[in-house]
Amino acid sequence: MRIQLSDHFNYNNLLKFVLPSILMMICTSIYGVVDGLFVSNFVGKTHFAAVNLIMPFFMGIVTIGFMIGTGGSAIVAKTLGEGKKQKANEYFTMLICLTVILGIIVTVLGLLFLRPIILLLGAKGILIEYCVTYGRIILISMTAFMLQTTFQSFFIVAEKPALSLKISVAAGLTNMILDFVFIVIFQWGLVGAALATMLGEVVGGVVPLFYFSRKNNSLLRFAKFQWNISIIWKTCTNGSSEMMTNLSASLVNILYNYQLMKLAGENGISAYGVIMYVNFIFTALFIGYSIGSAPIIGYHYGAANHNELKNLFQKSLKLTTIFSVLLTILAEVLSMPLASIFVGYDKELLALTYNGFRIYAVSFMIAGFNIFSSGFFTALNNGVISAVISFARTLIFQLGSVLILPFFIGLNGIWAAIIVAELLALFVSLYFFATKRKIYHY
Repeated sequence: MRIQLSDHFNYNNLLKFVLPSILMMICTSIYGVVDGLFVSNFVGKTHFAAVNLIMPFFMGIVTIGFMIGTGGSAIVAKTLGEGKKQKANEYFTMLICLTVILGIIVTVLGLLFLRPIILLLGAKGILIEYCVTYGRIILISMTAFMLQTTFQSFFIVAEKPALSLKISVAAGLTNMILDFVFIVIFQWGLVGAALATMLGEVVGGVVPLFYFSRKNNSLLRFAKFQWNISIIWKTCTNGSSEMMTNLSASLVNILYNYQLMKLAGENGISAYGVIMYVNFIFTALFIGYSIGSAPIIGYHYGAANHNELKNLFQKSLKLTTIFSVLLTILAEVLSMPLASIFVGYDKELLALTYNGFRIYAVSFMIAGFNIFSSGFFTALNNGVISAVISFARTLIFQLGSVLILPFFIGLNGIWAAIIVAELLALFVSLYFFATKRKIYHY
């Protein structure tokens, strides 16, 4: 029996509903991970460093898709909860068109200014050309990648999380298979890695266009619309926290690379790249839960169902606690095997990566609560609070930590910066949970 947004959610139903979103985020994170794995082992660590250097730039661009998807899906879910299905479809269609337009604009600008951007990122020597080669190909599919991140949220509102998962799996498999074919068999090196990622993103972004263009049994489909500036503005402000989370993460990654280049050189960037790849997969569980539960929260908020809102809030905190403990233990146990998969061919780099990841992994104990708190207030259509939490967590606290801690504890200060940032952000999250409870009745 299909689980609907209007249902009462026990633990079983809640986990069943959010599981596809969790798996979907893990599949999405596979893009960079698989590229990094193949490039590191079959092309070389200098090419691997190039991919790591330019990846934050692409993740910064795709934050537009996250912003429209999370901010827009909260509005559409609330509109459905109010019983306005046609209006919800109009908003949905308008926001997808907006994503396409913005995707084309950033792609053109990216291609025009790619080399200066790469220089600003700190690339030197042969790294510049490697970044340009990889970047030009990836930019071609950037609109599709933005669409994929946008559709991830809307598929959940449409009550089709399983279909979204299937599309994400298809995109991930496309990327993995083509990575093997292009890099290992054809030996196309960095170009092969970029082409594999590009084609995987096309699958993930284009297939949903066909689904929603036709008659379907979901809550959403494309409809004629008129541009509504107020809804676009509300979408952007409501989703700004998710955009800020990802954009800040990209900026912080750039700073991490800059600090690591000074303290550990090319090996430092490669080690951080491995840690980030593993981090993408581990935090995908928290992000997937946040994305998967947000439409349910938004629906019951729109329907003024306060009892169900309390139920979802309490269960979410308990599940986040369980996930946090399990992921932290798993990360510590698997730190050496995971590092070996990427850089086992270089003992010095392996030791650096292993040490860094064991320190970094402690942050998983806290990160889930901050990710959920930001997503929770987005679902309640309070983009301001959500943005404050994200801004403090991913920019202010991390930037401050990564700049200050290395002065006192050297290289380990860079790895420990995330722990300090998450802990400080947790106090911000708890403050808003406590002060806004009576307003939203959770």
